This record gives sequence, C-alpha cells and structure tokens, in this order.
Amino acid sequence: MYQLFTDNQFHFETLRTLGLARYSGSDVGEVLNAASKIKIGDFESWYEAFYALAERLNQHSKSIIDPIGLRDTLFRAATYYRMSDFFLHGNKKDPRILSLWRKQEECFDMALGLLDVPGERINVQTEHGFYIPCILYRCSDDKTPRPTLILTNGYDGPQEELLHVFGFAALERGYNVITYEGPGQPSVVRYQGKGFICEWEKVVTPVVTYFSNSSQFPEIDNKKIALLGYSFGGFLTPRAAAFENRLAALITVDGVIDCFEAFSASIPSEAKLLLQSSDPSAKTTFDTQANLMLKNPHLPTGVKWGFEQGLWSFDVDSAYDYFQRVKPMNLLGGLASKIECPTLVFDAEGEKYFVGAGGKSQPERLKEAIGENATLVKLTADDAAAEHCHVGASVLMNQILFDWLGQVFGLF
Repeated sequence: MYQLFTDNQFHFETLRTLGLARYSGSDVGEVLNAASKIKIGDFESWYEAFYALAERLNQHSKSIIDPIGLRDTLFRAATYYRMSDFFLHGNKKDPRILSLWRKQEECFDMALGLLDVPGERINVQTEHGFYIPCILYRCSDDKTPRPTLILTNGYDGPQEELLHVFGFAALERGYNVITYEGPGQPSVVRYQGKGFICEWEKVVTPVVTYFSNSSQFPEIDNKKIALLGYSFGGFLTPRAAAFENRLAALITVDGVIDCFEAFSASIPSEAKLLLQSSDPSAKTTFDTQANLMLKNPHLPTGVKWGFEQGLWSFDVDSAYDYFQRVKPMNLLGGLASKIECPTLVFDAEGEKYFVGAGGKSQPERLKEAIGENATLVKLTADDAAAEHCHVGASVLMNQILFDWLGQVFGLF
C-alpha cells in the first residue's frame, strides 16, 4: 500500500481517518490537506493540523441551511476533534483532553439529531461501580423487531467512530445499532476515571440485559443480537461472549487471544523477566527503564504512543502496573471454547499491533481455540485490506461481515 507517512503510526492513523469517508466520518481532501501540515513524529503538529480543520468545519456549519449537509459537516468536525486529541495522552493533565472531547460530543450530538431516525444517548447503570454510556441507532421508527448489532471499540477508539466504520453499513441493511464504552475507553476514563478491566462481561452483560427489555425496546429482536469487537475489542468481546449466552453471533475485527503477548512484543527480553519477577525491586527497575526509553528521541512513534495511551487508558502511572493489568487479558486455558454462538474472526495479513507467535496469527489461534463454531476470514494486501482492522477497506469488510451475519440470522 502507498505509504502516507514514513512514520508507521502517523501513516496508520491518517489511513484510519481517510477510511471513515465512505460513511460520512471524513473527507479525503480535508484529511490529506491536514496531513500535509504535520511534521513526522511531532505530536503537537498533529494536534494543530486536525484541530484547525475541526474548528474550520465547526464554524462553517453555522451557515449551513441544508440539514443533510449540516449533519455530514458536524460528523466530520467531530472526527477531526477526536483525531486532534489522539496523541495528547502522554500528559494526563493536559486540559485539551477534556475540552476537545466536549467539542466532539457537541458536534456529534447535533448530527445525531439530524439522522432520519435520531440517535439516542443512554446511560446503562451497573453494579460494578461504573455506568456504561451507549448510543442507540434505530434503522426505523416503526417498532418492528429487527436484528441488532452491538459495536465495541478498542484500546483508543471512541464509540462515535464506530458509526462510520460499521454503523451506517448496518443501518443501510436494516439492523439496529448499539455502541457503548466501558472502563478504559474514552469517555469512561474522562468522566468516571475508570481504567480497563479484564472482566468485560461486566460491561456487555448489562448492555444486553438493558436493551433486551422488549417492552421498552420492541424494535430489538432479542433472538438476533450480535456483538462485534474492533481492534482491542477483538479480545474484549470474545471474553464477554464466553460468559454471555444470549448472543446470537460474535464478530471480531480482528481476533485477539493474548494481549500481553502482543503488548510486550516491543520490550527487551531482560525487561520482560522483571514483569515475572517476585523481587520487590522489579517494579522500580522496570519503571526506571521504561521512563528512560520514553525519553529516547529516536523511539518509534508507535511505541511511545502505545505506552502513553496504555498508562492513560488503564488509569495507572506506572508502566510496570500497566503490564500487570494486561497480563491476565487472554483467552487461554479453555476460556475461548466456552463461546457458544457462531463467530466470525477476521485476520489481517499485515497486522502490526496484535502480532502472533509460534508461526500462527492471533486470529488463527483464537479460531482454533473457539472450535467449530468459528469461521476465519483473512484479508490480504491484494484485497487492499491487510492493515490492522482492515482500515481503508471498510466497504469490503462490511460486505463480508453482513453476508455472513445475514446467513446466520436467516435473512437470505
């Protein structure tokens, strides 16, 4: 694939943003123009380029009369506010982390109200010390029970992004859509101070229970609820599905079986030994080494961002504590075999973030661990879909996904 930046992380995030264009989340010329103003590896220049674009569109929206044009402009502005925030999490006290989020929410919520059937924000309460912010998108207002897709983002992605990746594609096909965020995800970290948890069933089960209330949501067919996990959500959702038997289908884009294996891939072997050590000094030694590494001006952008995002999204101040939180995040030991529903596992030929081991990719190993209920689909460079989560190839990905899901649900 043509490289948009020599910096792999900047290339990926730019392609990710471009990939939202098909479903009203960005526009190609706008993104490329912003990208032309970004300096390689410079997080502030990334912020400045996308913030200026978001502000320009937000201001322009105030003069738009056509409601569809207004809606699409506001959705794009929301995307660019989110992207301007993307690399800022190394300083948890940066006030822009909250102010930019409020701006993206304001734009996104205005656009929600301009959909043919307006989207609805709903907070689902739990008994676990947090609430779950959700958005319900109805494909119709006629209250007819319809299949429903619950969308889960990952390590850094907001629920709003998912509308432009899978949501509109589902609505076009007659599905209702529910997006949500749990601990560790953007709004829950910002507004509730809750970092990622391994027990994702504590998030998914309350969402399924709440929206399965047929008297309150007659438009949701309780027998046709599918759960989809995107990126890190490719671990979170199968983890939840192992404990939640009301799901009719599971999709992982892409499948993840062992998060620690992937997240620790960039750590030297001697540093990994510190994470397994019972020596009380191991934490201090590991954190000292991590802090020195982060100060290295030649550190790859992806590694620097990955560490900073991890500390922020797990709500910890220690790299050692971060990796200890990640360590139990796996589907080993027979856990994956507890998933009972049909499962579609996507695999990317050029995966860079959730790398496998032993000659097999993480999705391949997840498929094997789930067993005969799972179907593996591998997309390649020839498909122009080899990047992590197949960014830039959403049309193909959705075609494959909804072909499979439609067959599972008996829609054709």
